Amino acid sequence: MDRTYERALETIEVRKRTRRPIAASPSKAALPPRLLAGSGTPQLRGTPSLAGIAEWLQQIGHSAEDINALNIIHVAGTKGKGSTCAFAESFLRARGRRIGYPAKTGLYTSPHLIYPEERIRLDGITISRERFARYFFEIFDRLPQLHSPYDSDLPVVQRGPRNLQLYALLAFHVFIRENVDVVVLETHSGGEYDATNVVEKPLVTAITTLGMDHVATLGPSMKNIAWHKGGIFKSGAAALSAVQADDADGTVNRVLRERAEAKSEVVRFVAEDERLPAGTRQLEPSVQRKNASLALAAAEAWLEARCSGKELSDVDIHAGVEQWSWPGRFQVVHDASVKGCTWYLDAAHNDMSVSIAAQWFAAETAAMTDIPASSLKSGEEGARILIFSHINELRDSVALLGSLAIALRDCKAEIEHVIFTKYATVNTCEETTDGRSTSETEMLHATWRKCQPGTRIWDELSIQAAVDRARDNVKSSTSRTGQILVTGSQHLVGPVLEILQA
Repeated sequence: MDRTYERALETIEVRKRTRRPIAASPSKAALPPRLLAGSGTPQLRGTPSLAGIAEWLQQIGHSAEDINALNIIHVAGTKGKGSTCAFAESFLRARGRRIGYPAKTGLYTSPHLIYPEERIRLDGITISRERFARYFFEIFDRLPQLHSPYDSDLPVVQRGPRNLQLYALLAFHVFIRENVDVVVLETHSGGEYDATNVVEKPLVTAITTLGMDHVATLGPSMKNIAWHKGGIFKSGAAALSAVQADDADGTVNRVLRERAEAKSEVVRFVAEDERLPAGTRQLEPSVQRKNASLALAAAEAWLEARCSGKELSDVDIHAGVEQWSWPGRFQVVHDASVKGCTWYLDAAHNDMSVSIAAQWFAAETAAMTDIPASSLKSGEEGARILIFSHINELRDSVALLGSLAIALRDCKAEIEHVIFTKYATVNTCEETTDGRSTSETEMLHATWRKCQPGTRIWDELSIQAAVDRARDNVKSSTSRTGQILVTGSQHLVGPVLEILQA
């Protein structure tokens, strides 16, 4: 068999679930004993992602003790998981560079922005494609289930891992083989039933900001979501949470406390840490200070468990912030191809995150847009531009755009052009599965015009065409400058960033 990086990706890709099951939760007979012990919510659909992971790890050659020996910081949440994980790894890496421990860090995040190998990092650096392929085929050789097409009619263990489960297995395998000292592990969308929750004895667990998202699998209320996310809490592991913007009756905080108490732990809600440096772009907008504060608390809780109370020094904290980078989140890129064109990229994809993206964009561009839209003549539009796309069976793209439009309006960020696109990277005559219906396109137009009726609306068939359209609009503007917000999905932001970096 061809054992290249490309072949590895092909094997992983074909195990992607084409559509989420619409049936109710599976019968208890389909669940492993660990899942039967919980009291989950009825909104879970299909077989939980955790099912089969422990068995497949054993087939690969890894025991529960091997996973526990990775000294894991496990992070769940709705908003800011990736940033928080990256901050925690960066703080510990800075400390390791100064003191010598941890000498080697591992970081697993999901999804990737541009390339799949971004999900797995060693000492802050994405693993090479050679390593990716080598370690993947070590798993392939030990999991005969991967040698045949995925068959959902087979029992869980016999059918083998799906796409995300396979990425999690690969990450565990890489970190064990590379003998890392610490792993910062991001959940996928859930917590209790998440594939990453195979970890029985993490050293630290942390919950980032919670909000309504993935309701089809986690449930229709914040109570359900908090229950699932709190499922990563474990006995003997520090339980941390960002300060939650709770509902009126305190349900979210109460559920998180109950979930921690069930494991004989007390959850600590982490406020903003004053030791973080001021005036640093890495900590803008303010939500990043919240994420970094939780990460700092997680890193120090890890040191408490591993090094008997050692804290991060101010040098470690400042170095950890300074070296931190998380592409696609609150990222500013100056266009090398079009002078005066500045791109603002944020892979926000739920109501909470697009509102924050709007506030960030408005604040960043407030002093840069000097020409009022009312003074522009026909054909002289320019200044602020939005590129938006969100295509997901589990979320309402029209409602998401509505939240973004309202947030931009409330921030007084007037958009001269809005460009809707699909996920195709270039125009093609072939049918794609990432398109949208004509009626949905019309609803997007109508939703936008309710908030900003003066905007010129464009529909492009590909991301490349959307980028070209935005650049042309900047070139034809009176000021010859433009600020372009790209948001709505990681599947949009990643390809745009790749185009800008070409």
